[in-house]
Amino acid sequence: MTNHWIDFKNSDCILIMGSNAAENHPICWKWVTRAQEAGATVIHVDPRYTRTSSKADMYVPLRSGSDIGVLGGMIKYILDNDLTQKEYVLHYTNAPFIVSKDFDFKDGLFSGFDEAGRKYDKKSWSFEMDENGVPKRDMTLKDPRCVYQILKKHYDRYDSKKVSSISGSPEDQLLAFYKAYTATGKPDKAGTILYAMGWTQHTVGVQNIRAMSIIQLLLGNMGVAGGGVNALRGESNVQGSTDQALLFHIIPGYMATPRSNWATLEDYNKANTPVSKDPKSVNWWQHKPKYFASLLKSFYKEADLPTAYNWMPKLDAGQNASWLVLFDKMLKGQFKGFFSWGMNPAASGADSNKTREALSKLDWMVNVNMFENETGSFWKGPGVDPKKVKTEVFFLPCAVSVEKEGSITNSGRWMQWRYAGPSPMGESKPDGDIIYELALKIRELYKKDKGAFPDPILGLNVDDWGDGHVFDPHKVAKLINGYYLKDTVLKAPDGTETVMKAGTQVASFAHLKDDGSTCSGNWIYTASYTEKGNMSARRDKTQTPEQAKVGLYPNWTWSWPVNRRVIYNRASVDMTGKPWAPQKPVLAWDEAGKKWLIDVVDGGGAPGAKHPFIMRKHGVGQIYGPGLNDGPLPEYYEPLECPVTEHPFSTQLNSPTALMFAEDAHKRTTCDPRFPFVCTSYRVTEHWQTGVLTRWLPWLTEAQPQMFCEMSEELAELKGIKNGEKVILENPRGQLWAIAIVTKRLKPFDVMGNPVHVVGIPWHYGWVWPKDGGDAANLLTPAVGDPNTGIPETKAFMVNVKKA
Repeated sequence: MTNHWIDFKNSDCILIMGSNAAENHPICWKWVTRAQEAGATVIHVDPRYTRTSSKADMYVPLRSGSDIGVLGGMIKYILDNDLTQKEYVLHYTNAPFIVSKDFDFKDGLFSGFDEAGRKYDKKSWSFEMDENGVPKRDMTLKDPRCVYQILKKHYDRYDSKKVSSISGSPEDQLLAFYKAYTATGKPDKAGTILYAMGWTQHTVGVQNIRAMSIIQLLLGNMGVAGGGVNALRGESNVQGSTDQALLFHIIPGYMATPRSNWATLEDYNKANTPVSKDPKSVNWWQHKPKYFASLLKSFYKEADLPTAYNWMPKLDAGQNASWLVLFDKMLKGQFKGFFSWGMNPAASGADSNKTREALSKLDWMVNVNMFENETGSFWKGPGVDPKKVKTEVFFLPCAVSVEKEGSITNSGRWMQWRYAGPSPMGESKPDGDIIYELALKIRELYKKDKGAFPDPILGLNVDDWGDGHVFDPHKVAKLINGYYLKDTVLKAPDGTETVMKAGTQVASFAHLKDDGSTCSGNWIYTASYTEKGNMSARRDKTQTPEQAKVGLYPNWTWSWPVNRRVIYNRASVDMTGKPWAPQKPVLAWDEAGKKWLIDVVDGGGAPGAKHPFIMRKHGVGQIYGPGLNDGPLPEYYEPLECPVTEHPFSTQLNSPTALMFAEDAHKRTTCDPRFPFVCTSYRVTEHWQTGVLTRWLPWLTEAQPQMFCEMSEELAELKGIKNGEKVILENPRGQLWAIAIVTKRLKPFDVMGNPVHVVGIPWHYGWVWPKDGGDAANLLTPAVGDPNTGIPETKAFMVNVKKA
């Protein structure tokens, strides 16, 4: 989230799209309700009428996978009706930037597309620079090659009638939705978007969020109280795990994973450190060498920096190691072993039959979990002959979250310390203890047997993990924060010098060094565990009157970075430092004291002295984003499996750069009469993730005992299905039984003059338990993904439904 959970109450309009927040994030609804009580409008846009819809002021149906059409229609509505927050757009976004004369867009494709390689050469997407190396701007926004005009031209095709025809959303409801949300474009108003996996799990998932980001920038809703782009995470520590580099392409602190073509530390820094010549651009990533050097020293404390970099694992140049690719490689026999740690890929991974077959190609697999699950037991699952599986499976029992101490970082970036409750049962151990013991044992074996390339193993800094026997979460939290490796002199702005002794905790990432004198396991968490103590353990609700206006609570736990509660908060004030919305300020400039008040300012400096979007190279919000793999602007593409052969915006049906595997092509269907229905997957309140923690609990399985399929009354009549009957869902990837729930919550969509039916299934089940609970929804989902992240498209795919 750019903002935080409590901040929802500050919104004048809350758009929930790609999420069933009331059911899947029920605690957050407290703050949505606070906003409603204060007069806010809540809008829910979704294929199903859900509990969220019932609580919303406005419900708009849309066919799953048509979101960019709907959002593109809103962008056109804003521009056609001159609803932008003009001063904000002009000074705080790249709307005035001039784009290269080589840029072009024709019939669904941007310039630079390589059809054979299915990828773009992005050179023509760049900005024109002036003689000082700063992007050229047209502050009148009239130049046909400025971003504003390119945006206007791009979305001119997205009129409400076309959007309605492809999305199935009634035109009058679309226009009412657009009118309500775009009213937040006034300086003293704010609108927010709450989204979840309903937006991300598409081949255009990143561009779904980009489209809404454009809307938020046009309306001046970024950096302000009650605004932002806010991802509702499906698990309490998804944000924390991402911060600590859960994904293959980043290392902790959102820095790029080293690659083989960056042979030296100098090569890495040169390739990954942006340079801006705009004096008003903070260009915060210019400090990356300091953060990266400190990270290297946290890994390899005794090594010099070039050696530490040499020891770092590296991806090959251009290598994609995302989830779908990993299991595709595994299927082809390119892995010997696999740690399945706190996950259940045999049920959670797209195209589960492919995933389960891939698991059978390993020499060994270690399954770390609380209960037996489909992954650890895949070899005895439906249709599997154990005699033909070579994989040796080991099971390590681990503790549940309440049995271990440590921190979680929630969606709002709040790092919160949790203390251990009951002791782990039986022989189970906390994950940290298992990892620590494993690391010590591997080091012991390397010392004994002199394994290949032992230096990174033997040089690893495990001293800060525990006492040599027992894992210590406090020591690791201190390491993540960072400390001085040698005595260091700090100079204050007034010239005062302070000597920081070796071993002293670093108080701010501004003090991290690129010379190897500091270590930090994650620069964005510097200041979370200082000499003053564990900031994430704070439970102080005091705040100033101005902070209380927006519910900032700066002394309750700790928020990265540097306890800033709203990211890009410099955009909440005008060029003179006055809040756009004085009744709910995030920042205010104290002219007498020459300082910022309320939240921790994003970037420092006096009003107007710095561009507000400090993490961007040019310092402004990116309406036009030339760095993505599928285009600088979101374009409408159908899901790779869809019920139509064309759409009204271009002849390019699907994303041309989507992640897919040629050998799986026979399992994908488009407008196939054998599989005529759109299917989407979702969560229910009673179960969590793939159900490993919840399917074993009798009171939850009593509430939600088995796989079900929601369908409209019209579809049930068409197929002769009655409520409560068992049905079969099928497509070329697999077959799944479910209990039919015939409901008014789903209605057929009128898509380009034809009826299109959508059905929905939950993703929490698997064959292990309960015995009559069914199997994984992902038996039906395709192994195709977004070209930027690789996230699979599990929210829109084609099936047939028939009575069992």
